Amino acid sequence: MAKHLKQKVSEVLELPGDVVLNLPKVTLIGGVKAFIENHRGIIEYTTSHVRIYTTAGELTVYGDKLKIRSIVPEEICIEGEIKGILLNKDGQEYACF
Repeated sequence: MAKHLKQKVSEVLELPGDVVLNLPKVTLIGGVKAFIENHRGIIEYTTSHVRIYTTAGELTVYGDKLKIRSIVPEEICIEGEIKGILLNKDGQEYACF
């Protein structure tokens, strides 16, 4: 119920969902750097993929030579040869890149 109310408030006040609903926001820079805001922590980390827990589901960054450049409570920065980003929400996969 609270999530539905927050979503309505977001729509009525025209506020971004990532702010009101704490949804993940992914910024990709040239396929070599990704910033993930509003994460809930790292599930798995290798040089070929990074799995991240978010309120919207599990986000996976795929690529080669991946490394976590920085991690703070609000944001993770991943660098390397990024080849794809997937969101797994309730068993359904959505390609982000």
